[in-house]
Amino acid sequence: MDTSDDALPAAAEELAAEDEPVAEGGSLPLAVLDFVGIEYGESAASALAGAVGVARTLEAAGYRRYWVSEHHNMRTLACSAPELLIAHVGAFTSRIRVGAAGIMLPNHAALKVAETFRTLLAMYPGRIDLALGRAPGTDPLTAHVLRRGMVADAAAEFPAQVGELLAFLGDGFPDGHPYRPLLAAPVVDERPELFVLGSSPYGPRFAAVNGMSAVFAHHMSPDLAFDVLKDYRRRFEPRRPGDSPYSAMSVLAFASENGEAVVEFEAAWTLTRRNIQRGVREPLAPEAIREFRDSDDFRLSRRGDGRMVTGEPKAVAEQLLEMKALAEADEIVVVTPSLDRERRKASFTAIADAWREVS
Repeated sequence: MDTSDDALPAAAEELAAEDEPVAEGGSLPLAVLDFVGIEYGESAASALAGAVGVARTLEAAGYRRYWVSEHHNMRTLACSAPELLIAHVGAFTSRIRVGAAGIMLPNHAALKVAETFRTLLAMYPGRIDLALGRAPGTDPLTAHVLRRGMVADAAAEFPAQVGELLAFLGDGFPDGHPYRPLLAAPVVDERPELFVLGSSPYGPRFAAVNGMSAVFAHHMSPDLAFDVLKDYRRRFEPRRPGDSPYSAMSVLAFASENGEAVVEFEAAWTLTRRNIQRGVREPLAPEAIREFRDSDDFRLSRRGDGRMVTGEPKAVAEQLLEMKALAEADEIVVVTPSLDRERRKASFTAIADAWREVS
């Protein structure tokens, strides 16, 4: 594995030279949320080059979107600056939509977010998504530093921040508002496709009453996902004539004909979740995954909580389609955190191929 600082430019040049085939029949109602994990023994530069490779694989397979998350203070992830990742991935792709899921709005000034995403739209017209979250995406101390020591309830300020952002993105401020003279530059003729994130009922309800699109994290709250998203559709109030509800659901999924690869993915994610709960923020060593995979502890935990969809590609695609229907969702966002990027890419392609076959 090349972990030198030159890995990213070299890999990027190689990717740019590839002639990726394009899936026929237009984009699928599928997206991927990428945490941009740093594999064991890998540099951040290699992880960023790997993210470009993932995005190009998705574009070739016919996915609609490639999204990156916003997380801070973690050695295992390289997604602390999603805006920069969007710009970088956009330069090496040409059709797939790229965006953040999300921008944790309380960590940022609404004007700056508007300026950043208008700049991205100027660079990649018609391809930029912006999903908004009200959580910090990190631990309390890091959130305190990011928010310049604010002691107020940042989540409570979320509605006002969203209102400011919409105004800066084109809605405008009412007469007499102190921000009315301000301009989010550069001025562009479109706005990013906007979503509101949620892992509790709050996000979809906020999206519904404000006429916005919603994304719900089934991979975080599988027991709530279906009812919350159906409720979103019932509660939706158009902001403008002709607006209609649009929802997506993120699902933890991995597909492979190789049963050993499926078991190792399940073991790696189960161990990762436990480490997060313990405050361990280091990449998992392959031998640690194998040791856990062979343990009685893991065998008992495989009964699961309905959080993961894993198995052969056709079975995974069928289950994802069934979940999409149960949630009355328009789109599925595949989440595949793993320590083996090539296996992840193969899984994404297999899911897209099987999706076409079974739908």
